Amino acid sequence: MNETDSIDNLEAKSRPWWKRIPLTLQIVIALILAVVLGVALGAGNPSPANKTFIETLAIPAELILKALRALATPLILMAVLHTFLTTNIPGTAGRRLAVLLFTNTTVAIVIGLFVANVLRPGTWGSLTASGSGQTATKNFDPWGLLKDAVPEAVLQPLVNNNVIQLIVIALSFAIVLRAIKSEQLAQGKRGYQAIEDIVGILFESIIRILHWVIALVPLAVFGIVGKTVAEKGFEPFKSLGAFVIAVLVGLTLQACYYLTRVKFGSWVNPINFLRGGSDAFLTAFSTDSSVATMPITFEALQHKIGLRESSASLGALVGSNFNNDGTALYEATSALFISQVLGLHLNIGQQFVVILTSIFASVGAAGIPEAGLVTMTLVFTSVGLPTQYIALLITVDWFLDRCRTVINVMGDMTVSALLDGKKPRSVDEA
Repeated sequence: MNETDSIDNLEAKSRPWWKRIPLTLQIVIALILAVVLGVALGAGNPSPANKTFIETLAIPAELILKALRALATPLILMAVLHTFLTTNIPGTAGRRLAVLLFTNTTVAIVIGLFVANVLRPGTWGSLTASGSGQTATKNFDPWGLLKDAVPEAVLQPLVNNNVIQLIVIALSFAIVLRAIKSEQLAQGKRGYQAIEDIVGILFESIIRILHWVIALVPLAVFGIVGKTVAEKGFEPFKSLGAFVIAVLVGLTLQACYYLTRVKFGSWVNPINFLRGGSDAFLTAFSTDSSVATMPITFEALQHKIGLRESSASLGALVGSNFNNDGTALYEATSALFISQVLGLHLNIGQQFVVILTSIFASVGAAGIPEAGLVTMTLVFTSVGLPTQYIALLITVDWFLDRCRTVINVMGDMTVSALLDGKKPRSVDEA
């Protein structure tokens, strides 16, 4: 054991015992305790004397959802700015990388919407959210959407959680700042460095606050599950079970799409692709973080699958900042699922808005556990869905998050394989 490992172990042992329990285990424990509490409070037939206490159980989930909504817009803004400023992408390979990332993410979202439209998991059972939020129905108006894309004030999208306006502001500043940085680098100037440092610090600050909120997720799960079981029994979880099945089917189809692309778009054999990437997939599922998996992914691509270093680095290191296909699929499926639960019909135009917002929301989903819950609030808001239903999705998100992280990593590896082309590297390149 080296000195760094010893220091990490000492720091881990110095933390309180409850902080040493993995987040997933905390959520599982919270689920079990919540079910026990819900059964004790009536399991669908609660006593009127316990009504106030049961309603109080939902307060932690409501507060956490408020925090998630507050963090969503600045997270995406800073994520886009930070990625554009710090990512080094070569010209031709960069353009091809952008096309691959956009294509994969769009296909993932379309698959998610397709599965949700076919299986209609929201109709399999009844589901009731806490809170009294009202559903805003929105008709798709392309001209209205275009007019609404330009905000009246630069900071307005951050205040109103307007996704389309946020995308316009984020992309505008990101492209301009990237161009200014390139010009100054060509001239030997370093004036851009101060802005880059500020963006980096702000992005890191948001991520740290996000960690605080995510640490409270088990408390939210305990409250919302306890309240739901107490008031409605186990009937609402039939619908959530259908939702889990729909997401897993969608992720499986996305994995098949990746393997098909690898088969016909690169020299890599799909079986070897799966075998060589097994360590990365297992790490992604166990750590629930594509960022933590990144070194394993890079090593697997180079040494086990045999890709060129340039291809491996572009897909695994650069692509991981943009390529969150599993998250995009999940958020699109979630939006359609909740619309079905509410008996609403999202038309083609509204589902197009879901595609657009899910693409940018997936970019803002940082590579840490449960971060997709933050950006999901923007996807829901874009089509007028009440965000309080996200609290119920938290009860199954701990498992689905691990599954979609595997797909995120698989997507990074697929991009690397496609960039490597149809000719394996020669002995001289190895």
